[in-house]
Amino acid sequence: MAVDTNSVAANLERVTQRIQRAAKRAGRREDDITIVAVSKGFPTETIRAAYDTGLRHFGENRIQEFEAKHETLVGFSDLIWHFIGHLQSNKANRAVHLFDRIDSVDSISLAHKLDVAATTEAKMLGVLIEVRLSDEETKSGAREGALSALAASIQELPRLQLRGLMAIPPYSDDPENARFYFRRLRELRDGLCAQLGLPLPVLSMGMSTDFEIAIEEGANEVRVGTALFGERAQAKP
Repeated sequence: MAVDTNSVAANLERVTQRIQRAAKRAGRREDDITIVAVSKGFPTETIRAAYDTGLRHFGENRIQEFEAKHETLVGFSDLIWHFIGHLQSNKANRAVHLFDRIDSVDSISLAHKLDVAATTEAKMLGVLIEVRLSDEETKSGAREGALSALAASIQELPRLQLRGLMAIPPYSDDPENARFYFRRLRELRDGLCAQLGLPLPVLSMGMSTDFEIAIEEGANEVRVGTALFGERAQAKP
């Protein structure tokens, strides 16, 4: 399901206006917030349309799907690819080869495999720690109690650059219910900065339905898919 440039441009304008209003309420600058366009499930034509509007950060979470896309987008050298889903350890090598950032590191073992793969690729790999802030069984991420040890371990790995934290709150029909979780992630980030003595500039939180609340609570990366591209086509049985 392709989306034309005009459609994406109009959607981006609406998203940008929402970001502007949220940033103003929080006393922040709109330019401090990066949109990560969640292009999973959409074809390369849609990504090209989004590129033409000025978007440069894109998020994918399916290795095999993205491998096919990546082959047709090699000429777009200024794109920044974020892996945004749960990453299985046995796919670490492929992920490091394809992506500029892994935004969902949740274990020391995965971090070590990413570091080995990044060494092989001779690249520095930016990473975020995904934090599990609720008891939902379907959610991945490091528990709060394991966060400090995981961050300290990543800090020691020569090919990984720890940039910050990300989290996805439990689903709710009311975006305001996500505020507690966004605020908690910011508090955890600030605590790690003080404890480890290093900057962690990125707070990746907020999606199409709740990114305004996330911005009010400190997000500087928001992952936006539906608000830019519309609903994804459902897979046929």
